[in-house]
Amino acid sequence: MQKLFIISIILCLSSCSHSTFKAKWTKEKAPTSFIAKFETAKGDFEIEVTRAWSPQAADRFFQLLNHHYFDNTLFYRVVPDFVVQFGNTDTARTEKWERYKVQDEPVIKSNLKATLSFARSGKDTRGGDLFINLKDNKRLDTINYNNVVGFPVFGTVIKGMETVEAMYGGYGNNTMKVYDSLSSDRIKFLALFPKLDAIKKAYVLSKSK
Repeated sequence: MQKLFIISIILCLSSCSHSTFKAKWTKEKAPTSFIAKFETAKGDFEIEVTRAWSPQAADRFFQLLNHHYFDNTLFYRVVPDFVVQFGNTDTARTEKWERYKVQDEPVIKSNLKATLSFARSGKDTRGGDLFINLKDNKRLDTINYNNVVGFPVFGTVIKGMETVEAMYGGYGNNTMKVYDSLSSDRIKFLALFPKLDAIKKAYVLSKSK
């Protein structure tokens, strides 16, 4: 049963992704606020985005949702009492989006429990990987990582936080030690971490008027 589960995820990750990309998508502007819905095998959850907290982050998240970026992707890093991280690991597709950079912005809203931020590795590197805080992580507001200060919050889980907290976290940070293999050799990655949970689909549920 476990092998069948792994194979089904592999097939979905490889065949269900939307390979097309258009530069004009990166010009789409998010509304003042909107709600995104994520459907998973563990249940659903909803995130309310407030554009004023981090406009460029909100715009990119809105764009990614509109074009099915997160459909059939993994919660590939779950560290209990810290964060749940997810994103698209289709390297070719991710690189197309990352050519259009999301510029850094100051932290306005604190990284409290249930808030959403983009992960990043340096200047203007917010791309397609995000995390939800599983506790108050205020140190992420001011931490200096590769000469960039803080992780700007732009949304909050308003429904289904119990679903987020239920994502399998037994692997902790071990997945990050072989993270590159998730895009280069998914079969190997999923064989090592078969209990990881997945996003079925994610989309904009409603917008402010």
